[in-house]
Amino acid sequence: MGSEQQYVLDANFFIEAYRGYYAFDLCPGFWESLDYYGAQDTLVSVDRVRDELREGADLRQWKSNAPDGFFLSTNAEDVVAAYREAIRWAQQQDRFTEAAKAAFADKADAWVIATAKARDMILVTHEAAAPLSKKSVKIPDVCKALGVTCRKTFDILRSLHISYHWDRPTVAKV
Repeated sequence: MGSEQQYVLDANFFIEAYRGYYAFDLCPGFWESLDYYGAQDTLVSVDRVRDELREGADLRQWKSNAPDGFFLSTNAEDVVAAYREAIRWAQQQDRFTEAAKAAFADKADAWVIATAKARDMILVTHEAAAPLSKKSVKIPDVCKALGVTCRKTFDILRSLHISYHWDRPTVAKV
């Protein structure tokens, strides 16, 4: 990886982008920037996110064309050890319901956190911290507890100097 920072993207990074500001038809440049920085190994995600994106047909268009190596394996020993640490932290929190703990263990979130921790990456998410939440375990809260840096999408776009420009239509007035 060299001295360049690497960012790991969670599932809602893609889902919120597709459903909101960066829909394929409105902002194809967003998806092109993912391709570019993915090919540079600056932006990555994990196999568990890929699997979650399979469930949503809308994102298959991009996922099937993701750069080679974009979705990292979560099978490495250091990632599995960090995953156990994330799950242990969530299980030890009395405030979470058993359903919230089970959902956290079942989804890709804990694996993304584990990858960020094990590989010293910055985790990118749309989720907001919710330290009083009982019904769901939020990525930023776990990251804070485990010493993982967590940032929002806009922060990462700015740090990579990514911006999207509008081109004036060339259609003549009638």
